[in-house]
Amino acid sequence: MTSEDKVSVTDLINRVKLVNLTPEINTDNIYITIPNVNRPALQLAGFFDQFDSERVQLIGNVENAYLMTFEAPQRRAKYDAITKFPIPCIIYARDIVPDSCMVDACRTARIPLLQSSKPTTELEAEIISFLKVKMAPMISVHGVLVDVYGEGVLIMGDSGIGKSEAALELIKRGHRLVSDDVVELRKVSDETLVGSAPDITRHFIELRGIGIIDVMQMFGVQSVMDTQNIDMVIKLAEWSKDKDYDRLGLKDNYTEFLGNKVICYDIPVRPGRNVAIIVECAAVNNRAKKMGYNAAQVLYERVTANMKNNE
Repeated sequence: MTSEDKVSVTDLINRVKLVNLTPEINTDNIYITIPNVNRPALQLAGFFDQFDSERVQLIGNVENAYLMTFEAPQRRAKYDAITKFPIPCIIYARDIVPDSCMVDACRTARIPLLQSSKPTTELEAEIISFLKVKMAPMISVHGVLVDVYGEGVLIMGDSGIGKSEAALELIKRGHRLVSDDVVELRKVSDETLVGSAPDITRHFIELRGIGIIDVMQMFGVQSVMDTQNIDMVIKLAEWSKDKDYDRLGLKDNYTEFLGNKVICYDIPVRPGRNVAIIVECAAVNNRAKKMGYNAAQVLYERVTANMKNNE
């Protein structure tokens, strides 16, 4: 298991589209190590106990209005006090323009001073979401991840079983590719796994006998996604007449990644079976179950009621 234990301020600037008010400070080598945000209200008032200085510091209308009640020398003293700590960056929301005292204090302390036009709470949520995904525990698995009717379907199986071919058929049917061959899984929360492609193989599919295909160039931007939640896993395996396959689906089976359980289906593969259509049906059926409808349970109840009526 791996994870990114830090994110550069440059990555944050590019992702959240922030304006750098201190461009002379090199943000490539300044890193964020805590995936949370702090609004320094008490710190601006002079209380520094339990100060989370390693977090991104976000200043909104309330904090700025409080600061503007002081004369410039008092504000500078407050800025000097807070910038003594190892802060990765300070961000002003709502297009608030920092006063010159703040700019000078950040330049002196070599702390990037950034600005955004977004509302404070919206900006805070976006930053936290981005940092949590980037710094989440991560593993790489062999498989293909596709978005099918809004469901993130991770197709797994032995090499050569037909995962990429099934993904290509799904793409032709209007669904979207996230990753082929290697899928990076990140545990964003105890309920959510997010899958993505390594940068080097993003949007590419390998087809044996043909070679590498650029899905985005061939089928358009609507055929690809950068990330998708993992909602279900389909494991492809060679058909075996000696194996007992589930015919009803009354009992859900699960597989586990990073401690999170994901519903899993074992699909036998043999000539004549259209795997892409089966994946589509599995995705729609999984959505129906989430909405409270279980076809297998309905059939079971009908059969049980019919047996009772015939007794």
